[in-house]
Amino acid sequence: MLKFAAFIALSTTVLLSSAPAFARGQVVPNDLGKCKAGAGPAVLVNVSGVKESKGTMRVQTYPGTASEWLKTGAWLNRVEAPARAGNMQFCLPISRPGTYAVAIRHDLNGNGKTDIFGDGGGMSNNPSINIFNLGKPSYKKTAFQVNGGVKPITINMRYM
Repeated sequence: MLKFAAFIALSTTVLLSSAPAFARGQVVPNDLGKCKAGAGPAVLVNVSGVKESKGTMRVQTYPGTASEWLKTGAWLNRVEAPARAGNMQFCLPISRPGTYAVAIRHDLNGNGKTDIFGDGGGMSNNPSINIFNLGKPSYKKTAFQVNGGVKPITINMRYM
């Protein structure tokens, strides 16, 4: 339980503190058309295990590098959408092929604050989280390659 609390605390704090004023990225609409066959480059994020149909989902892409993974202001694109229980899909366009990582936060009560015992989170490649990495797995565990097309990934949400 402590390892998961650390994961949620760090990932939600990072996502919450990544305000657009400091970000080099932009908030984009969840346009699934940009992830259709022949489109890209983009990341099609399939999210499973969304706890409830309330609150806000925030999905962000980061460069898949040690210096930028989960760093404040380093996110590239963000999609925000009302949460829907069960499974959701998000399309995150990217500017060019490369190595990326994705972080998700479910602000369950929509208050814009980190609620460790309510909010959920997830990361690309679904890395294991423990108290020793304080919820911030190495970029090597979350990074994936995007070529010229659409890269589908699946992220499993985690809640306390």
